[in-house]
Amino acid sequence: MNGPAEAIGSFVLTQWLSRKSRKNFEGWQARALRRFLDRDLPRAPFYGKAPRHLGDLPVTDKATVMGNFDHFNIHGVSAAEAWKAQAGDGRIGDLTVGASTGTSGNRGLFVISEAEKYRWLGTILAKAVPDLLWRRRRVAVILPQNTGLYDSARKSRRIDLGFFDLTRGPEDWRAALEDFAPTVIIAPPKILRHFAAEHFRLRPQRVFCAAETLDPVDRPVIETFFGRPLDQIYMATEGLFAVTCRKGGLHLAEDSVFFEFEPAGDGLVMPLVTAFRRQTQIMARYRMNDLLRLSQTPCRCGSPLRTVDEIVGRMDDAFRLASPHGQILVTPDILRNAVLKVDRRIDDFRLVQTAPDAIELSLAPGLADEAAIAAHQAVRTLLAARQATATVSLVRRDLPLETGRKLRRVECRLGAGP
Repeated sequence: MNGPAEAIGSFVLTQWLSRKSRKNFEGWQARALRRFLDRDLPRAPFYGKAPRHLGDLPVTDKATVMGNFDHFNIHGVSAAEAWKAQAGDGRIGDLTVGASTGTSGNRGLFVISEAEKYRWLGTILAKAVPDLLWRRRRVAVILPQNTGLYDSARKSRRIDLGFFDLTRGPEDWRAALEDFAPTVIIAPPKILRHFAAEHFRLRPQRVFCAAETLDPVDRPVIETFFGRPLDQIYMATEGLFAVTCRKGGLHLAEDSVFFEFEPAGDGLVMPLVTAFRRQTQIMARYRMNDLLRLSQTPCRCGSPLRTVDEIVGRMDDAFRLASPHGQILVTPDILRNAVLKVDRRIDDFRLVQTAPDAIELSLAPGLADEAAIAAHQAVRTLLAARQATATVSLVRRDLPLETGRKLRRVECRLGAGP
């Protein structure tokens, strides 16, 4: 199948699966997963043979894959070759190479074929703009780097795609973006919020946040400015994992990824992902660092795909603190809520664990003193209730828009997590 045909096939399959019952969908998924384990997975040297059951495979992570990169892709591309290609045109023959932005200071690589690139395009379009077949779209993608993934979209007659380089800063391309007049915008929450603060002339029909955690404090600002609901695209170097439907449900991409979940405490889970439609770089039982809160009820849209109530942050950013009972973990959502719920005037902050026993809370100089003091005390009270041993210092400083790194309002800077 050529590229455009691959995209159309994936578009149609994705929409067809969305109309199945959960029971029928699970039957289709089980067959697709079994086919992947028997046919595709053994081609990667790291595995070499098909397992009897998915659970027989080892759990992998970014360190494992990057340390054995040539054993996880079927063409034997080494990490050194991939980095060299990524620094150039991002190509190795017919393969496309991309890299993550390195949120945790540990950049990851991926390599995909032309067929997979178009397959990804068809899938994301079916989820994000399902009416594409009868309505042409102008899609603005505002991310830190343009990977070859988006090249396939430019060849579609149904999409005008504009890529705007986040690292160059919004003022560099503001006029071009406004002239483009996108009908769909995909951008990190901090950029969408910047559009609101600076009154960009934009009237899209759908707005998606991507590439960063959506904090509750940002949603009302963005939705009020655009006058429409804010949707999410949950994706990473490792793939596409969830997209919001028209009814507002954030649906896991179970039509291309099999999810297992590890409990992380406080009702949160960490996903293990098996990408059963990828055939070049094999990903099976790969542990993501993201913390999710799963929905307990099906979405009103009728899709069989499960939904996520919230992506609360990264396990890497859980604070790791000493207590009389040993080390404890405090997850980003709990820390974030402690700051935000104390005073409605607080609409931005940074809370950083800088040492095993030291935490720094940064708030803007313009925030009222009583609000800043209350937030400082709320964090100290939260930690005291958990008997955590840590000093919390309050710093008043500007919190400017940073385009060179992902926004992490809650961040742990202690290195590798547990």
